[in-house]
This record gives sequence, C-alpha cells and structure tokens, in this order.
Amino acid sequence: MSRIMVEAAGSLTSSYIINSIKSTGHAAVATDIDPESVGRHLADDFFRVPGKDAHDLWERTRDLLQRHNIDLVIPSLDETLKGWAERKSEFAETGTHVLVSPPDTLRVTQDKWRTYQFFRQHKIPTPETSLDQTFPLVKPRRGRGGQGVGTPSGAVDMEGKISQELVQGQEYTVDVFCAENGEPIYIVPRKRLKVVDGKSVNGETVKNEKVVEYVKRICNKLELFGPINIQCFENKKGIKFIEINPRIGGGMALSFEATENWIELAIDHFLEGEGVSPKVVNYGIKMMRYYDEVFIE
Repeated sequence: MSRIMVEAAGSLTSSYIINSIKSTGHAAVATDIDPESVGRHLADDFFRVPGKDAHDLWERTRDLLQRHNIDLVIPSLDETLKGWAERKSEFAETGTHVLVSPPDTLRVTQDKWRTYQFFRQHKIPTPETSLDQTFPLVKPRRGRGGQGVGTPSGAVDMEGKISQELVQGQEYTVDVFCAENGEPIYIVPRKRLKVVDGKSVNGETVKNEKVVEYVKRICNKLELFGPINIQCFENKKGIKFIEINPRIGGGMALSFEATENWIELAIDHFLEGEGVSPKVVNYGIKMMRYYDEVFIE
C-alpha cells in the first residue's frame, strides 16, 4: 500500500482528492496548517505543517516525508509549487515522488505576464495584456482564485500587476493529465457554469475540438507533468486563453468522473511505471456541488 500526501486538507474541495486516494486502496495522508482541518477526519493519517512562509517549512517537510514513508505527494497550493519543484529530485532520492512540473515551467505559468508572452510566442489566442494600466481588467502577476482582480475606476499602482483586455463569454476549465514524457493523456474541457470564490461548483464536460487542439499545442511547447488545468473563454469572436495552473484543480472531480480516477492513474504510471490506456471521455456529464458535514465526538 502506497502513502499519498495532499496539501490544504481544510479546503472546500479537498475531500474529493482524499476520497479519490482512499478509493484506490492506498492510504491518504492529509496535511494542513490547521490542526482541526476537516481533512484530519477524512484521511487515513494527518499531519499539521508550518505555514508557507515559515523559515523551517522545507526542513520539516523533508522530515515528515521520510519519517512517515510518503510515496507520492500531490501538491495543490500555488504558493508551495516552486518549493516542491526545486526539491523534486532530492525527495525522489529518498523514495518520495512529487507530482509537479519543472521549475522552468512554473516560472512561466505562475507569472501572468510571462504566461501572456508564452501564449503570444506560440500563437495561442489570448487577451491583450500590458504592464501598464492600459486595459480595464487589473490583476496581480502572481495570484490565484480571483484574488486582487478587478476593474478599477481610477489609477492604481501597477507594481506587480498587469492590465488585460476584458473578455466575456463561456468560461472553460480544461483539465489535463500529462504523462512522464509530457504527452497529454487526457484533455477534458468543462464549462464553468457556476463559480463561488474562484471555485467551480457547477460544471459540465463538453466536446470542443478547437480548445483541445490549442491545449495540445500548449503541452507540446511547455513541459508539464501530471494533473494540470488551463483556463479559457469562448465567444463569437473565438477562444482566448488566460491561465495555466500546473497543479491538481478543485473542479477536477468532474473530469475524474468523465474518465477515470486520475489519482490511481498517477500511482500506476508514475510510481509503478505502467503504461497508459486512456478511457473514452464521457461528455455531457454535469457536476453540482453542495456542503457536507463531518461530525466528531
């Protein structure tokens, strides 16, 4: 039995990852900064970890991985992805595989200005973007979940920010699973039908060949690894790509349901070295989310 570790076990979407691990027959190890995180009561094992800015974060992480025989880590926090990527080879030497893309990839995907430049370089349609307050939408160069994004009515300090053409239309998240060689095994577009605090709570898998072709081009030009998600909009004028998130996403439960359990796929492919035989994507599946409760005595 392998021991699979996940971060941020107190998030509203962490339960599907924990349950996906447990359904494989392997042990789910949850971590969080909150000792009373709900993940503590869902997973097979739980450990409290330091905050992302703690000076001893990686020293304590290294100790946790070795002491508790963690076989696979599935990072889910944007703030720790770089740290995991930089230490991936080091952790592999002691038996822990980390499902994360290389540092050079993260330098592109975690900086929205560099993401824009990447899209332009490789002829991926994307909204016009500037380091000056040229366009209506202003967002941090580094950020997630819609934090700090807005359309200010007056001048703002653009240090660490970009402005972007405002694009409207149907919003998609495209869930992708990339193999060891970066080849995309699954590309599953899903409509974001309802979003709360940046998280998709209602969605539907859809067949969109044009989106899939662009995503294949992105994967061909950028070294990606494991589960990732890509954001885009579509309207009468076409498709515009806005973000690449090189990590497991909160709404991927829908793509798991439409294909197979990607956690089990990761264990088989990355830990066991098995080949990949993708299933046919089931389009037209809808997901609706709701709050659930855990009672503790």
